[in-house]
Amino acid sequence: MKLFIAGHQGLVGSALVRRFAREPGVALVLRGRGELDLSSQAAVDAFYAAERPDMAIIAAGRVGGINANNTRPAEFLFENLAIAANTIHGAYRAGVKRLLFLGSSCIYPAHAPQPMPEESLLAGPLEPTNEGYAVAKIAGLKLCQTYRRQYGVLYHSVMPTNLYGPCDNYDLQGSHVLPALIRKYSEAVEERKAEVVAWGTGAPRREFLHVDDMADACAFVLELADPPDWVNVGTGTDVSIRELTALIAEVTGFRGRVAWDATKPDGMARKLLDVRRLTALGWKARVGLPEGLRATYASYLAEKAAGTLRTESRKRQA
Repeated sequence: MKLFIAGHQGLVGSALVRRFAREPGVALVLRGRGELDLSSQAAVDAFYAAERPDMAIIAAGRVGGINANNTRPAEFLFENLAIAANTIHGAYRAGVKRLLFLGSSCIYPAHAPQPMPEESLLAGPLEPTNEGYAVAKIAGLKLCQTYRRQYGVLYHSVMPTNLYGPCDNYDLQGSHVLPALIRKYSEAVEERKAEVVAWGTGAPRREFLHVDDMADACAFVLELADPPDWVNVGTGTDVSIRELTALIAEVTGFRGRVAWDATKPDGMARKLLDVRRLTALGWKARVGLPEGLRATYASYLAEKAAGTLRTESRKRQA
């Protein structure tokens, strides 16, 4: 079975490669950004026509933290919309039998009930700080749903919560909160700083899922004969950003103080997924946050020592 993983060099994509590389009978089809421009419909169509994969997982896209989303919404909207449209439509034209699209928990309304159920999609306005990215992801989700309904292809989606783990991006201006904090605290320890500056107030609550759990959930969903059009993937628990900073300080050995920069946006007050649907189907996350943070910090140090640490300010999985 030929499996195309779009975005195999990113945080999620690399975890998917690790997960499916050990599956017997699976031949991975991989293309880096320099080999295949997913924003080009012609290039994507030519790739599908040449390779004819049986299955595709779309994990590619421009991703970033609250600052990147808030300051470059046009890029996040256009690039992610183009990637979703090209990869999904191209798969259908090429006869790809099954496709899994990776959405995001940010697709849900800013004032969705907490935890956020799948039914809350499009029930209210989006969070302004990441609206562009959310609109593109919603479009991809709806493409899968409508192609499945109209053409009978088994295209469906998963909605992951905040992910972390090996091969993340540690740019301090454009990354997500967890990798940014790991880098800040690690460098503070190395440089013997007495203070670390964290963005926002620390009050928002967030849910974090290790990326290897996410890859395992994708494999599980792809085994379902009749999966939901979309399903949440998370742990069902959350922590405040203040609590997260304390955990990361403990893991990195930082003993100084934290200064909160309240001029930076907090985003949604809480973003916790309702994972009862996936739990009822038979899947549950296994990596706890303290355990996952220790492993992620170890991978951060290893990647830094090897010179492979990703710190680019313009972050795109490919």
